[in-house]
Amino acid sequence: MIFEASRAKAVDKLTNFIEQNLSDYSKLRNFDFGPSNRSNTSCLSPYITHGIINELEVVDKSLKKFSFAKNEKFIQEVLWRVYWKGWLELRPNVWSDYLIELGKFKGEFKNNQNYLDAIEGKTNIDCFNEWVIELKENNYLHNHTRMWFASIWIFTLELPWQLGAEFFMQHLFDGDAASNTLGWRWVAGVQTQGKHYLASEWNINKFTNNRFKNIKLNENATSIFSDKTYSINKKDFLNPEILEDKTLLIFENNTTFEFSDFKEQKFKKILLVSNETNRIIKLSEKVSKFKANLLEDQKIRLKKKLINCETININDLKNITEEVYALYPTVGENLDFIQNNQLRNIKFLYRKLDQFSWQYCNKGFFNFKNYIPKIIAKFN
Repeated sequence: MIFEASRAKAVDKLTNFIEQNLSDYSKLRNFDFGPSNRSNTSCLSPYITHGIINELEVVDKSLKKFSFAKNEKFIQEVLWRVYWKGWLELRPNVWSDYLIELGKFKGEFKNNQNYLDAIEGKTNIDCFNEWVIELKENNYLHNHTRMWFASIWIFTLELPWQLGAEFFMQHLFDGDAASNTLGWRWVAGVQTQGKHYLASEWNINKFTNNRFKNIKLNENATSIFSDKTYSINKKDFLNPEILEDKTLLIFENNTTFEFSDFKEQKFKKILLVSNETNRIIKLSEKVSKFKANLLEDQKIRLKKKLINCETININDLKNITEEVYALYPTVGENLDFIQNNQLRNIKFLYRKLDQFSWQYCNKGFFNFKNYIPKIIAKFN
């Protein structure tokens, strides 16, 4: 599997999937045929996560090919990330509590042999070991496999879900605070309290075409218990008045300014913010390089449009004293840096898609799903 860090390659991948494989998506999407055959899924998530292509662009192209009825499952999967982000924005303490819990477990398990065997792919579960290798080599796993992996980690290997979520974030090209953290919480049974996901031998066999043999799992485990509840943090995602001749900050999640809601605004300079060092979750070298290359690709495209831009380290934000704007980085380590350093001179600009959609993220995805036609109608 190859994920080239460029807008052009992302658009090619999107176009090829829609023209050649979208028609069979709903029928084949749950099958993991292995890293050499990913034609049944789009593999666009590393690009969508970083804003190289956006959700509306993907949905629009799919609807030009097929009707909403034929595309509904694909569109739902594309908008899962919008939902997860919105859900976390309304409950940001879920993320901050996760980091606190992660720090505790990292200390407890740093010399734990079961944990060390798991992250090195040296368990007695062959399929799990192969997925560890695949994750490190390709920085990607099929969505169904992520569920199996997390379930095995939590219920068979009996390791804290917080450490598993960190492991994914370190190695996934599409890792983000919302989708990753909440996905692991969901498998564990703490996202929807008491409703966990249990991987089973028959299910893995069915959806991998029997690629693995003799898979011995704990298929009777009870869900992880948590007594924490999170009330909705009511917040208005409103944009300030945008004044000309101000500086704009762009983080790794919005790396296609020329197609953004703010492309017509006149900023005196754009600063692309790199964060390779100020993270609690230390990213793998390959993931850090992927992010750096995406920022460089954005820089090249901006310069072609004669836009004044440069790349800076996130630490340099502390030296900016004037009022600046920033495309909102969403809950995660970049936003943490801004808040922890009390950088109040940064004014956030929110995407129209998020402003409209996040109001429907107060409950579960099945409730959000009911509003998808309304969301699409708003922007198409």
